[in-house]
Order: sequence, then C-alpha cells, then structure tokens
Amino acid sequence: MTQQDQAARKSPEQSVLYGGKGSRRVTVRDIARAKERGEKWPMLTAYDALTASVFDEAGIPVLLVGDSMGNVALGYDSTVPVTLDQITMLSAAVVRGTRRAMIVGDLPFGSYQEGPVQALRSATRLMKDAGVGAVKLEGGERSADQIRLLVDAGIPVMAHVGLTPQSVNAFGGHPVQGRGEEAAHQLLRDAKAVQDAGAFAVVLELVTAELAAEVTRSLHIPTVGIGAGAECDAQVLVWTDMAGMTDWPGGRKPRFIKEYARLREALGDAARAFGDDVVTGVYPAPEHSFR
Repeated sequence: MTQQDQAARKSPEQSVLYGGKGSRRVTVRDIARAKERGEKWPMLTAYDALTASVFDEAGIPVLLVGDSMGNVALGYDSTVPVTLDQITMLSAAVVRGTRRAMIVGDLPFGSYQEGPVQALRSATRLMKDAGVGAVKLEGGERSADQIRLLVDAGIPVMAHVGLTPQSVNAFGGHPVQGRGEEAAHQLLRDAKAVQDAGAFAVVLELVTAELAAEVTRSLHIPTVGIGAGAECDAQVLVWTDMAGMTDWPGGRKPRFIKEYARLREALGDAARAFGDDVVTGVYPAPEHSFR
C-alpha cells in the first residue's frame, strides 16, 4: 500500500461517503471502499450550480448531470434530443457549484454508439471542458468495448443497464427489466460485462428487486438502483422527482419515486404571493425602496 493510500485510509475526510466532510473530491477509490465496507450511499441528479451546491452541502457524495435534463430542464419528451454541447455546459456549471461531490457527466444518445473512438472523443471533451470526474453511458455487452477504451485512457466510467432511457423507442415505453429467465440472464451478463470492461459502478434501472439483489451479490463494483429495490449498494433519483417538483401527467407517479418535499406547491405559492403583492401594491414596500 502506498503512503497516499495509507493517508487516505486514516483521513476522516472520506471515512464515509454520505455526509462526509473533506477538502477533496470523492473519487472512484472512495466508492470502491464503500462497497468493501458495505456502506450504502445516495446519488442525485443536478443540472445547475445553485442546486448542485445545495446537494453538495447536504453531503450527497455523487451528483449525476444526467441526460434526464432533456425532460427536466429542456422541455423534451425524452432524453434522445439532448446534445453533448448541452451536457458539457450544464456539467461545467455543476462542477463550479460543488467542492466535494464526484460529478458524473452523462454521454448523450449519439455521442458513443458509433464505437470506442467516438466514445473517447466525447468523454474527453466532458473531462476537459466541463471538469467532470467520471462519465456514464448506457448499455451492457454492446458498450463493453467503449468502456474498456475509456478506462484504458484514464477516464472513470459508470455503466447503466436494465431500462436504458436512450433506447426508449426500442423498448416501446418503460417496462420493468429482468422478468423471465432469458431476460434475467441477459441482464446479469450485461452487468458482468461492464464490470469486466472496467466500469467502477453500474446503474440498474427498473429491474426486479430479486434480480437486482442477485446482480449486487455477483459484482465487486457497486450497483446504483433506480426502481431496482433495496439491495443495491446505492440509490439514485432525479432531483425534481425527489423534491416533489415534477408534474406527473394524470398524477401517475412511478411507484419507485418517493417525494421528500413538495417544492412545486411551495414555489407556486411563493409566485402567487409575489404576484398578489405586486397587483395590490404591497410590494415593494418602503423598506424595499431606496431614498
């Protein structure tokens, strides 16, 4: 063990992932050690400096600048239209707004599917221009070559299997993955393929709880669940879902989402109170004006 490793193990800064304090960024080594300790940890999405700073101060150790920005911030119906330019710009903002969290930038649809060289070019841009600490890409066995080249080039990769939103048109919606023997075997092969290719963690999205637990036991890298049950090593949610900002069509909220606040309601109340004060002349009052 190197002196740096010994110092990192003794340092209280990253002794735990969630809520830990420190003067340096969380790294893939910290995440691997959390797996060894059996420590569970949270991950949230973030798309701007201000929100990211709140989550960083709250001790969230990993923030994902996800292509979910397409639905959340850019008004698209899916993640497919999101571009590398958009991911890069918002990833840079999240990096600037944080001090400790590892920032993972999503590789959007069309930025890595051509093959390993395209993936390396896209990931290199995210690392250099945005300053992210890792990238994420979708796909299991089909993306193993891309992952392997990125890792060989020194770029940490978080993989993503199960329901992969960039393939929503191929899936024909958002079905739960891993049901049936053949589907379960394929998902397990996908998870092992990305591990063997060098991914430091893998997201399991909309996977049956039993299968996600089996995958978690089978891998030495952490699993990050979203709609994948309680046995994953970590859990991730889109922050607007977590905070009660999302307006679900017909009120049909996915069952795996738990709302920890009602920010949409609170923000609407604040906007209406401001509007009422302006119309009635209550705001600005004398104390809000200059003399």
